[in-house]
Amino acid sequence: MSQDRGKSDGTVGKALEILDLVASFGRPVRFSDVLERARFPKATVYRFIQTLTSQGMLSYDPDRQTYAPGIRLVRLAHSAWQQSSLAPIARPHIDALAQEVGETVHLAQLDNAQVLYVDKIVPGQPIEMYSQAGKVGPAYCTGVGKAMMAYLEPEHLAAVIAQQSFHVFTEYTLASEQALRAELMDIRTNGYGFDREEHEPNIICAAIPILTAQGRVLGALSVTSSTQRTNLAALEALVPRILRAAFAIACEAESWRFPDQSNMQSAQAAKG
Repeated sequence: MSQDRGKSDGTVGKALEILDLVASFGRPVRFSDVLERARFPKATVYRFIQTLTSQGMLSYDPDRQTYAPGIRLVRLAHSAWQQSSLAPIARPHIDALAQEVGETVHLAQLDNAQVLYVDKIVPGQPIEMYSQAGKVGPAYCTGVGKAMMAYLEPEHLAAVIAQQSFHVFTEYTLASEQALRAELMDIRTNGYGFDREEHEPNIICAAIPILTAQGRVLGALSVTSSTQRTNLAALEALVPRILRAAFAIACEAESWRFPDQSNMQSAQAAKG
C-alpha cells in the first residue's frame, strides 16, 4: 500500500496500511517486526494493531506473541473473491485453457498500480515461480500487468506508471518509462504481449487483456511457462486460444454486471 494513500485516507487508511504490512510478511509476526517496517510511531502502531485484533482483522497468538491475518479478514476476502473478482466467472474458462495448452494459466486484475493474481491453474508439471493467487506483483515487468496497462485511459495510465519502481529484476527488465511506453504501444497494436524473463529468470508468458465491449480493462489472462520447456514463438502460437478464453470471460462478466474497475476508480478519484 502506498504511503500517499495512507496519508490521504486518515485513520482508516493508516490502519489498513498496518494490516497490509502484517499480511505482507507471509507469516505470523511479532510487534517488533511490524514496528521496524512501519512509518508510524510505536504508540500509533500499537494502537492500530490492538484495534485490528479486537475487530478480528488480526489474530494474536499469546504463546508465540505473534500476529497474523484474522478469521474476519479471511471471511471478507472470501466474500470479495466471490463478488468483486473475475475468479468465479473465469475459473471454468481458465481451467479448460490450462488443460488444453498444458501450461500454467494466470488470471490477474490491477490493484491500484500493482498486479493482483486472483487465480492460477497449474496442470501437469508445475514450474516454480513467484506468482500465486492472492499475491501482488509489479505491473511494468509482468505480462498481465503490461497487457492491462496498454488499454488504460491516458490519465489512468500516467498515474499507474508514476507508481512503478522500475527496479531491475533481470537483464530483460524494462527499466524506464520510455521503454515501458514503447512496449505498451506494441501491445495495443498487436492485442497481446509477453513477459520475456523480465520479472524472473527463465519465466516467460503470453498475455491478453480482458476488456469490456467498450474497451475498458477488467483484467488479464496469461499462459506462462519456462524457457526450459518452450519459447516465445510457441507461446505466441497459443494467442488465439487465450483470446477465445479472454473473450468468453469478458462476455460472462458483462452479463453478470461485473463492476467496471475503471469507472470505480474514476468515481473514487472524482470524490477525492
